[in-house]
Amino acid sequence: MFIGQKHKKRFLDIIKELNKSDRYFSKKFLSALYVITSDEFLWNISKEHINHNHIDFKSINIRGINNNSHQLLQFSKGILLENEMLIQAALKYNRIVQVGNQRRSFPNVIKAMEEIKSGSIGKVRYAKSWYVNNRPSIGTGKVVPVPDYLDWDLWQGPAPRVADFKDNFIHYNWHWFWNWGTGEALNNGTHFVDILRWGLGVDYPTKVDSIGGRYRFQDDWQTPDTQLITFQFGDEASFSWEGRSCNTMPVDGYGVGTAFYGETGTLFIGGGNEYKIADIKGKTIKEVKSDLKFETGNLLNPSEKLDAFHFRNWFDAIRKGTKLNSGIVDACISTQLVQLGNIAQRVGHSLQIDPGSGRILNDLEANKLWGREYEKGWEIRV
Repeated sequence: MFIGQKHKKRFLDIIKELNKSDRYFSKKFLSALYVITSDEFLWNISKEHINHNHIDFKSINIRGINNNSHQLLQFSKGILLENEMLIQAALKYNRIVQVGNQRRSFPNVIKAMEEIKSGSIGKVRYAKSWYVNNRPSIGTGKVVPVPDYLDWDLWQGPAPRVADFKDNFIHYNWHWFWNWGTGEALNNGTHFVDILRWGLGVDYPTKVDSIGGRYRFQDDWQTPDTQLITFQFGDEASFSWEGRSCNTMPVDGYGVGTAFYGETGTLFIGGGNEYKIADIKGKTIKEVKSDLKFETGNLLNPSEKLDAFHFRNWFDAIRKGTKLNSGIVDACISTQLVQLGNIAQRVGHSLQIDPGSGRILNDLEANKLWGREYEKGWEIRV
């Protein structure tokens, strides 16, 4: 798996650091990540388990591809310009890049897609997805000294610098600040919007809209805690994603999932490796369950057993040339859709989209959010 023993030792040292840290990563650990991606790894370290610690993994991934590493990365959650750069890097250097929409490799989710495409519920032209939680307030942050274990400059990656460190930034709350995060939409929504695209067989929409806001608490949280993003694909199809970060009322019995509404029935997929089909009147006519489930008590990786299918597919792609279940080009389309939803939310109006390229049409205000301002010295290049 490694070109030489020195690479193996470096990798194992980092894993030891990770195991000791219990979600708090030292300067040594963060610096080692950057060292590894500039070295000659045959297969690069996965970013799946360190998403809660914010450094810019898209920058790491592009750098790793540029240095001839195959990549398994979490969903590309940053900005649209960087999606394009990831694709350019993968194609330019002919690297095998698998993206972490793991449900593309879950056996029963694959079967559910086959049900849809074989006509089990008739023609499907509308679907929806959702995610609910009961996240507490993050309060109003106080300016405090930077913790000893944290390299505040490195942590901020390419984002414009926030000079004052506040006690409510880390380790998870960065998701809710626009300077570093993209809210619940890219935190959880991307995975299920990807399933919607997969089931409906669509790529770029013609129109994107978003409504919502920060409703539950008055605090420093900037992104929406309540959001409904809708996607129109001309006259052919449409789908939506609903996120409620502070209200756990399930949808159709599921706290997270997708529903495909066909002419003769509805197919539901929960958060794991199961699905069910209901007839047009709502009676369950087929239910496929799995012993491999989302393990709530597993704090490191609650979907570990299921994620193994996705890792195996990536390994097989490298070793045997097997087709990736979630290649970078297709996966970035799913990410782009949800990013467009966030842009619509921030500018406060609908976006007209070119269905061929996914680009925003005739909207100078929205197009300003296609890229971002970089901290000097952190510019990303392919």
